[in-house]
Amino acid sequence: MIELNGVGKLTAPVLVAAFEGWNDAGEAASGVISHLGEEWHAKPVAAMDPEDFYDFQVTRPVVEMSKGHTERLVWPTTRFSVASPPGADRDIVLVYGIEPNMRWRAFSDELVTSFGELKVELVVLLGALLADAPHTRPVPVSAAASDPRLAEELNASPVDYKGPTGIVGVLAHACHDAGIPAVSLWASVPHYVAQPPSPKATLALLRGVEDVLDMALPLADLGEKARAWESGVDELAQQDTEVADYVRTLEESQDATDLPEASGDAIAREFERYLRRRGNPGTGR
Repeated sequence: MIELNGVGKLTAPVLVAAFEGWNDAGEAASGVISHLGEEWHAKPVAAMDPEDFYDFQVTRPVVEMSKGHTERLVWPTTRFSVASPPGADRDIVLVYGIEPNMRWRAFSDELVTSFGELKVELVVLLGALLADAPHTRPVPVSAAASDPRLAEELNASPVDYKGPTGIVGVLAHACHDAGIPAVSLWASVPHYVAQPPSPKATLALLRGVEDVLDMALPLADLGEKARAWESGVDELAQQDTEVADYVRTLEESQDATDLPEASGDAIAREFERYLRRRGNPGTGR
């Protein structure tokens, strides 16, 4: 079991989680947890025992050495930290994990049990997938909720999908079975620039979390990094005519399928974010 050390009583806690691996194209999802943990100076409170869930020949531990001496050995696992954002009326539990190699049901049961012990009111699961999306357009973020009522409250578009899933999908199902409200946000990362980092997709997920939680989140320099990333991909595409033609094809396809009402919804969401940031200027733009 996960030992939650010195957590204390949390105020209206919401949990945000992401997992490295299949669910984390371009490390966009795990990038959100890293970013928020740094910006909020989150306090580590727990870590799972990795022995039962990871094949260490597949997901290897990391050794840190300095001047010929081993300073630290870091085992692959899932870690909890807690943050109390300035000006917020709730605490945020951040979960940064690695998709397990085995015993997924036991892994999910252990996590969901800990969510209950923390009295988490909402679980926000983040994922990123490779897609036929042009890097020059806003990163699409799809949302799926654990039940229709929650989907309606969050204004989440229904998602139709049947196929393979990762630990994010399994954990969302486990939360539903345990009666814990959960929403999943998935960013579409252009498959032709899949190498991490992917700051534009991380920024899109962060804004999705803002919409779900209805609170401004610290962006720091993530916007500048996203613009620099897009400019860098532009330069690479211009050097290869086949890639440039392919990007134009993706742009035309996306522009043709983007409905006017969808664009209106995006404008409304951006205006709501602007108002949140006016009320909390310390979060950055």
